[in-house]
Amino acid sequence: MKKFSELYAGDGKPKVRLSEKEYEIIYNYREKEKPKEKRILVIGDLHSPFDLEEYHQHCVDTYYKWNCNQVIFIGDVIDNHYSSYHETDVDGYSGGQELELAIDRLKKYYTSFPKADVIIGNHDRLIMRKAQTSAIPSKWIKAYKDVLEVPNWNFTERVEYDNVQYIHGEAGTARTKSKADMQSTVQGHLHTQAYCEYTVGRNFKIFGLQVGCGIDFSSYAMAYAKAGKKPAVGCAVIINGETAINCMMNL
Repeated sequence: MKKFSELYAGDGKPKVRLSEKEYEIIYNYREKEKPKEKRILVIGDLHSPFDLEEYHQHCVDTYYKWNCNQVIFIGDVIDNHYSSYHETDVDGYSGGQELELAIDRLKKYYTSFPKADVIIGNHDRLIMRKAQTSAIPSKWIKAYKDVLEVPNWNFTERVEYDNVQYIHGEAGTARTKSKADMQSTVQGHLHTQAYCEYTVGRNFKIFGLQVGCGIDFSSYAMAYAKAGKKPAVGCAVIINGETAINCMMNL
C-alpha cells in the first residue's frame, strides 16, 4: 500500500476518494498488521572482558548487511574467570577488576543492540553456582541485567522464534540437539565449531547451527585451550526460521 503523498495523478489530484486523514488511518493499520520477516543476528560467546576488540564491529556490520531486526546473544557474555571451579590465573584480574572491565566492554554492545535476548551460559551462571555452594539463597543475588548495567536485555535459559530454539548448548552439539528434539536449533558454547547442517525427511526440514564465538584466544582466561584448535570467530543470521547463515570474521 502506497503512502497518500504517492497517490497523485498528472493533474496533482489524489487518485483516492478518501481524505488524507482517512487514508492514513487505513495505511497505518495495514502497516501494523503486515507480518514482519524476522531477521535475527545471533552473537556468539563473548566471555567479556576477554572478547576480541574487532568482534563487535563484525557483529554490527553483519546486522546491517543482512537487514536484521532482532538480536540474540547465545550465552557466556561474561567469563567470570576469577570465580571458576577450575584453576585460575593467580596473576590475573581480581573479581572486582574483571567484573568492571566486563561491564565496560559490554557497553558498546548495549549501545549497538539496546534490546536483545541473552541466553544464560555456564560462565554467566558461575556466580549463582558459587552462591549455592555457599548455601546463599537466590533471593540475595541481583539480576544479571542489573549487575551488568543492561536494563533492556532479556536474560533467559532458552528462547524460541519461528519454531527455532536458541540455547547455549552445554549438552552437546547443535547437530545432535536438533535431531534429538526434532527442531531447528541454534547454539554456542563450543568455541571451535561453526557450521549449519540440515536434516531433511519426507515431511520436514530442520537445521542445527553452531555459532562461532568472539573470544580473544590469546587472553590468559583461554589458556586452558591453548593446545587445542583455534576458535571459529563469527556470528550468524537466521531469516524467518528457515534460512541459517554462518558469518565468519576475517582474521
